[in-house]
Amino acid sequence: MAREIQRRLADLPSVDRLLKTPELQILEKKYSYGVVKQQVQSVLEQTRKTVLKEEVLPPAIEELCIRVIEKVKQRTYSLQKVINGTGTILHTNLGRSLLSKKIEEQLKTISFSYSNLEMDLTSGKRGTRYNHLTHILKKLTGAEDVLVVNNNAAAVMLILDTLATDKEVLVSRGELVEIGGSFRIPEVITATGGKIREVGTTNKTHIRDYQQALTSETGAILKVHTSNYRIIGFTETPHLSELTLLAQKHQVPLINDLGSGLLIDMRRFGLPYEPTVREVIEQGCDVVSFSGDKLLGGPQAGIIVGKKTYIQRMKENQLLRALRVDKMTLSALEATLELYLDEEEAIRSLPTLQMLSDKIENCLNRAQILAEKLKKIEQLEVSIEKDYSTVGGGTYPESLLPTYAVTVKSKQWHAEELQRRLRKGIVPVISRVKNERNYLDMRTIFEEELHQVFVSLEKIFCEEIT
Repeated sequence: MAREIQRRLADLPSVDRLLKTPELQILEKKYSYGVVKQQVQSVLEQTRKTVLKEEVLPPAIEELCIRVIEKVKQRTYSLQKVINGTGTILHTNLGRSLLSKKIEEQLKTISFSYSNLEMDLTSGKRGTRYNHLTHILKKLTGAEDVLVVNNNAAAVMLILDTLATDKEVLVSRGELVEIGGSFRIPEVITATGGKIREVGTTNKTHIRDYQQALTSETGAILKVHTSNYRIIGFTETPHLSELTLLAQKHQVPLINDLGSGLLIDMRRFGLPYEPTVREVIEQGCDVVSFSGDKLLGGPQAGIIVGKKTYIQRMKENQLLRALRVDKMTLSALEATLELYLDEEEAIRSLPTLQMLSDKIENCLNRAQILAEKLKKIEQLEVSIEKDYSTVGGGTYPESLLPTYAVTVKSKQWHAEELQRRLRKGIVPVISRVKNERNYLDMRTIFEEELHQVFVSLEKIFCEEIT
């Protein structure tokens, strides 16, 4: 029998022979040679295991080609599209902000063409990549100058490394925060060569606390927006205008880390008041940093705006080269910011603002459409429930947005198992488990995605529904 098995294995074609078949030659023209070769190796390895285990004849070369073609077409990149059914709008694990469809053409053009990334088209000489954003950000924020790096953590590091190395940085104890990925303000300050000088207490910090801490060793006053938590009750913090006057009197820069930068007032969406970038600039902050990929609704970036004298020093910092952004980020950010020239246009066009402003009636309508589809799957219990979405991304930790969710319960699997199977679909669907049911929040699922959710669940339970 061993000899027979070996003979059967010897009948299997080699990798090279399969790759030279007309069917796979055609496949190579559409997909890369490496991708096709990888799947040929995988199919042959699986076939060898089957022949050995089940003692069967190997399939014909035509059948092997069919299997390779199927595997190539079904393969996925590691980074892939998912459908967000969690109800968290700025979901860090799912990539935070979605870019507007209106900027798609600009992204394609810049991504697949040469561009004037660092060329001044007027003079023909070398320019700087940051100039592409200077005009529009100055217009939207009222700042004197602009700089962009790869995220807000990098922005804070560059600011402190430039302005406060070997100097003390005054920070309220209530603002010594930790954000995602264990990024901690105290450790950022020390990592950039600064020295932390804590002022006030966790819940109360007065202007006199800053005054008493100021010395000749003070390099900067740092204001950190506590975007991912709230201290309520017996609390106090100086008004920004008080800090501005104090910083000006002692000729030290006032730095404001806003975290998530707002260009429009969020109260129109029923959210609590948060200062916009323009407001804190007008109140006298010397340097302000914020994210491009949170509530702003653009790509991941750290945006720095403020006084020209300080930003110029940052542009001369050697650290900037390690933190700079590429052409695609700059292109996406410029096109996103352009939408803010008309506030109503931004709300209509940016998915983040769309989801924040979406009426609960629209959520209910999408829920009814999806529920009707899912009721065709006999193995599912389907219902519609009123629920709450969250903003996410370390913003508005106490704010909940009313929504409707389609909830599904499998008659054969626990909720966690169904959740796992949803994640393994051709287009993964990310749900939220509560009360032994999978919740699909309609605030973060778009109308054009409803059919795909149905297809994913249909495929889990049965190949074809009659």
